[in-house]
Amino acid sequence: MYSQVYSTALTGLESNLITVETGLGGGLPAFYMVGLPDVTVKEAKERIRGAIVNSGYKFPAKRIIVNLSPADTRKVGTHFDLPIAVAILSGAGEVSCPNLSDYAFIGELSLDGTVNRVAGALPLVMGAREAGIKKIFVPVWNLEEASLVSDVEILGAENLGNVLAHLNGSCLVKAYIKEGNHNKRAFQYEEDYNEVAGQENIKRALTISAAGYHGILMTGPPGSGKTMLARRLPTILPPMSEEEILQVTKIYSVAGELFTNKNVIGERPFRMPHHSITPMALIGGGMKIKPGEISLAHNGVLFLDELPEFNQHAIQMLRKPMEEEEIRISRMYSMVAFPTRFLLVAASNPCKCGYFGDPRHECTCNDLQLKQYKGRISPQILDRIDLHVGLFPVAYKEIIQKGSHRLSSLEMADQVMKARAIQKARYEKHEMDYNAQLSGKLLTRYCELNREGEELMREAYEKMDLSMRSYHKILKVARTIADMEGEEDIQVVHVAEAIQYRKTDGESGGKA
Repeated sequence: MYSQVYSTALTGLESNLITVETGLGGGLPAFYMVGLPDVTVKEAKERIRGAIVNSGYKFPAKRIIVNLSPADTRKVGTHFDLPIAVAILSGAGEVSCPNLSDYAFIGELSLDGTVNRVAGALPLVMGAREAGIKKIFVPVWNLEEASLVSDVEILGAENLGNVLAHLNGSCLVKAYIKEGNHNKRAFQYEEDYNEVAGQENIKRALTISAAGYHGILMTGPPGSGKTMLARRLPTILPPMSEEEILQVTKIYSVAGELFTNKNVIGERPFRMPHHSITPMALIGGGMKIKPGEISLAHNGVLFLDELPEFNQHAIQMLRKPMEEEEIRISRMYSMVAFPTRFLLVAASNPCKCGYFGDPRHECTCNDLQLKQYKGRISPQILDRIDLHVGLFPVAYKEIIQKGSHRLSSLEMADQVMKARAIQKARYEKHEMDYNAQLSGKLLTRYCELNREGEELMREAYEKMDLSMRSYHKILKVARTIADMEGEEDIQVVHVAEAIQYRKTDGESGGKA
């Protein structure tokens, strides 16, 4: 007998409708699977056989052929277990649902019939909705993330038995309804910038970074507070919109980084990969293409501590994703794209021993070692980082000083929100959100300088030997500083401050 049910196949962050066709015929018992299935799909045969038998049903002693259509789309993942099992039992006459075509099925089966969690449930459900399917069975462990998709009935599949009971009408499964609003954010961060003694000038730079989405490089000796400052950056970023929450949760779902106690990513990501990370883990890829750290940091912060220690090939691969806000990974059978709109925060020691320029410690590096250490970060990457700031050790009196005001995360976030509101209104008719995204005609239009500003920029361009990219970075940062001050026009004081953030040990980032 012939039967068919629907599921979806994942390609990157997108999914397409898959028809699971099953034919049960005469001849010696056999189980064949066609339609470009991956190894994980082929292995489903034994899981499905065990799940059907242990759920109290008889596995058909027939010649079974399962076709996953369209046949030219590669099928990857264990979520095909449930639809294949339902299709086989439907062909064997165990399913009496008259409207089986209204459903899509997603789930991995255990040998006892339990439906296990799957990776990528959110985009899989979205693909089914786009194909017009209104009722979707997903593992109960994936209900929370799947409920982010509107206009569909999400049904929890606890085991194969309860799915079949629903289809046969003997025990209906109620549609899952999410509780509350995921965007009602009142994430209470345990960390706050008022815990940071001194470094008020760095807090200013970080506020500018968050306000205009400008990448920042902090250079300073060990213990000067680089990591402490970076970790607190999410506390001053605006809350994510519903669309951003959906985007980020979708990425984490595909990466398999959603857990029972964290099915929805509602706070901005903060990713801090170790410097031993491989290029593939940083950028994304693999045999089963998954998003890397730069995509997991989408709409959040990517913190690269000890930047010179990272694999330089991996760092060079950041150049295109930083500018295009997307990474494309091509393989023989497919090409996938992952979003990479992250706020880059990097930290570095000034030299190998860490104490070059530190008034309290003597640097033990010679000139060659200094040159080699600084040379680990390519000029092309330095040129793409908007803000360069230097940190110095905090004085003892600043640590113990009581009663003095320390800028808090709330105060910094207020400045960021005001600047973001100005940018949102300014770029409402353009496909952009932040000053850091300005380019071409829009850069010329919104970053126009007066005579004094032009003169200062000309002098800085010539004396600092800036590249054209560095020149544009200064204009964008100056635009953000003006927004923070509530100024419609960029003033010379804004340009002067922006120029200060292009200096690293008195030198420019160099030409790319």
